[in-house]
Amino acid sequence: MADTKHTKVLIIGSGPAGYTAGVYASRAMLEPILVQGIEPGGQLTTTTEVENYPGFTEVQGPDLMIKMQEHAQAMGCEIIGDIITDLDLSKRPFKATGDSGTIYTADSVILATGARAKWLGLPSEDKFKGFGVSACATCDGFFYRGQEIVVIGGGNTAVEEALFLTNFASKVTLIHRRDELRAEKILQNRLMKNPKIEPLWFHQLEEVLGDENPLGVTGVKVRNVQTDEISEIPCAGVFVAIGHSPANELVKDVLETHSGGYVSTTPGTTQTSIPGVFAAGDLTDHVYRQAVTSAGMGCMAALDAERFLAEMDD
Repeated sequence: MADTKHTKVLIIGSGPAGYTAGVYASRAMLEPILVQGIEPGGQLTTTTEVENYPGFTEVQGPDLMIKMQEHAQAMGCEIIGDIITDLDLSKRPFKATGDSGTIYTADSVILATGARAKWLGLPSEDKFKGFGVSACATCDGFFYRGQEIVVIGGGNTAVEEALFLTNFASKVTLIHRRDELRAEKILQNRLMKNPKIEPLWFHQLEEVLGDENPLGVTGVKVRNVQTDEISEIPCAGVFVAIGHSPANELVKDVLETHSGGYVSTTPGTTQTSIPGVFAAGDLTDHVYRQAVTSAGMGCMAALDAERFLAEMDD
């Protein structure tokens, strides 16, 4: 018989938004359950130094998430290492099914599933994924000590990855299809001053080249978007850093979305298109996408859920 757990507030996701919602919902005596999902701690667990979270001049991403988890637990939030595979929002109480077989029923739901790295969709990229192609410099940069690597992209993610990779690589080529970056100016300045980084403008990745046995990257084929000229760059690793897409699989056909799948909320609130269902963090935010704004939205979601539940009880 499947185990069933009921809660006033079910929080799905465990990044800054989820854990902060857990803190606030616990303090409101709502006895929340937080289901961590496939990547406990979210994207910050694949980051090293975090220098822009208030209260910490510098903190390691995984350490910050452990502190947030401990804070939520200390307040009374029940945290469960499970993955929600199905979510029924057609009636209240809402019903979520865990990969463990556990059924979670809830009077309100806070969605904080975040976002994940985008890929280019090239067959060769897919072939070498995990064998020289990565979307996480902090996870895999260590393996490229003294070697040449390339980074694809032109936003904050790409520049941060390129800068981080200079700790290991002998040379980093940043490949971007335009001739200017979208990254913050402070990051652009750091990149331009770094002697290990060479930007390659007006180019895009066409193919990842490599050996079969053992499987490994040896270079990339790039195309000049102005002249169509193809050239090859030798490298041992390829880091794809072209942004993120919201982890909306549970709700994309149920809730209203915007800007390519981000969950829509009523302006000034975290309320989604279904009463009692709230969204916070990178799942709904395609503009700011910071740990601190996600945490702020997690707070808002818990307060919104508290008000919703109080009104339902009236």
